[in-house]
Amino acid sequence: MNRGISAALLVGGVILLIFGGNAYHSAGSNVSRFFTGAPTDKALWLLVGGAVACVAGVLGLARK
Repeated sequence: MNRGISAALLVGGVILLIFGGNAYHSAGSNVSRFFTGAPTDKALWLLVGGAVACVAGVLGLARK
């Protein structure tokens, strides 16, 4: 994998994690957690996508 793509995945993953954290702590997610016990799907997908992109970016940068 190209280093530029790996760096972009890492940066994009961090951005997705930030947006996911904000969505997780939003009012809509709090209401959803109150009634269902789980946050909104949007928050979960942003957090999972951000984590996967970060891991892919770090692995791509770690390879020679």
